[in-house]
Amino acid sequence: MRRLPIRSLAALTAVGTLTLPGCGTDTGARGDSVTSTGTGRVITAQKVMRLTKVHAETGMTLLEGPTFDEDGRLLVVDVTAPAGKPKVMRVDVEKKTSRAVHTDSRGAYTSAQFSPYDGRLYLTDYAHGEVVSLTPEEGDPRIFFSGKVDGTQMNPDDIAFDEQGNLYISDSRGLSENEAHGRVVRIGRDGEKVTVLAEELASTNGISFDVDYRGLWISELTQNRISYLRLDEEGKVTARHTAIRVDGGIAQTDSIAVDADGNLYQALHGRPAMIVYDQHGERLATVEVPGRATGLESATNVAITPGGTRAYMTVSGPAGGYLYTFDAFGKGIRQSNGG
Repeated sequence: MRRLPIRSLAALTAVGTLTLPGCGTDTGARGDSVTSTGTGRVITAQKVMRLTKVHAETGMTLLEGPTFDEDGRLLVVDVTAPAGKPKVMRVDVEKKTSRAVHTDSRGAYTSAQFSPYDGRLYLTDYAHGEVVSLTPEEGDPRIFFSGKVDGTQMNPDDIAFDEQGNLYISDSRGLSENEAHGRVVRIGRDGEKVTVLAEELASTNGISFDVDYRGLWISELTQNRISYLRLDEEGKVTARHTAIRVDGGIAQTDSIAVDADGNLYQALHGRPAMIVYDQHGERLATVEVPGRATGLESATNVAITPGGTRAYMTVSGPAGGYLYTFDAFGKGIRQSNGG
């Protein structure tokens, strides 16, 4: 999620939204424009459609959490959607249409991902420190987790699942104060056992397992770095180091996705672009929208079609919330499908 949660969530509160404060496996390029630079290729993503306009109630729209369901249909969340407007949408990328899946009166959902354990869609509610789950079709909203963690409420941003269905949450505490209070929190798949795996992180944002589930890639927004957390067989952190320092200029590190070849897709807040690295930190490419399209400020996340390489990137700004597409370096897996 982006750098501006406090202002946007304050806007939601002011209007009463918050009560408390085709997708196929096609691998063709479809017109992707590629050029070379000294720091890897530049890939120009192609516009698919505009999904949302700026909401008058909140003054923003912010698309996040693109994820495919088991039938290959794409779902997206709108973080700043007010009550009554779609907060979770299902998108038909071929017909360029969307329909509402879920709305409510309070949630500010910053990520979405399907659990390998129960098949439900899990959403992180940044504003209320909760994790909510839905069925893919009917909704059936349930609060999976709510409450304090080690005495402090979370600001849960992104989410990753291990193979057993346990949740790993990037807790973006300290963002408004620009202090290193961020954490990585593990929640057992039954919602009961909660453990802080890492703390004193700089506004934890993106989170994704590597290909073999041996560690977690974590983006720290206010330090523009990607850290790597090595895990043991019980999911506990055994080592932690700075893996990549992101030269983002005015942009900052947002969500992370990982493809089947282990490549990292680092989204940027403050620039409608993503940077692609291999697992050794080599910069492979920058994915841009055409001509840095007017009114688009951030690329928050990407989903790659499972088993294919067609990637769909969520991009937002004063011009609205958009989907853009490009051809990924590797095939889509769970680690590049939501979060």
